[in-house]
Amino acid sequence: KAEGHVEGEKVENPDTGLYYDEYLRQVIDVLETDKHFREKLQTADIEEIKSGKLSRELDLVSHHVRTRLDELKRQEVARLRMLIKAKMDSVQDTGIDHQALLKQFEHLNHQNPDTFEPKDLDMLIKAVSARHE
Repeated sequence: KAEGHVEGEKVENPDTGLYYDEYLRQVIDVLETDKHFREKLQTADIEEIKSGKLSRELDLVSHHVRTRLDELKRQEVARLRMLIKAKMDSVQDTGIDHQALLKQFEHLNHQNPDTFEPKDLDMLIKAVSARHE
C-alpha cells in the first residue's frame, strides 16, 4: 500500500551537509511563499537556475518576501561573524585578515550585509551547484 503526501504536508529534506544548510532552506521556504517566484521556480530548468536567470526574478517578489529575505540575510551575516570571532578567539595571532575569512563564505554577498539582492540568490545557487558538481 503506497502512502501519498497530504497536500500542505511539510516534507523533510535530508541535510545537505552544507554549513549554510539552514540558511538555504529558509531562503527557499520564503521564496516559495511568493506565488510568482514559486511558479518560475517550478518551470525553470537547472540551467536557468545555475545561469542566474532565476535570480533576476527576485526583483518581482512582494515587499513582504524581500523584507523577510533581508532579515534572514542579516541573521546569517551575524552567525558568520560569530563564527569568525570564535575562530579569531581560538587563534592568538592578531594578523588575521578579516576579509580573507569573509571570502570563505561564498553563499552570500558579505559586502552588503543588510539586504538580500539578486546577487545573493545567484551566489547561493552557485555555491550549492559548485558543491554538487
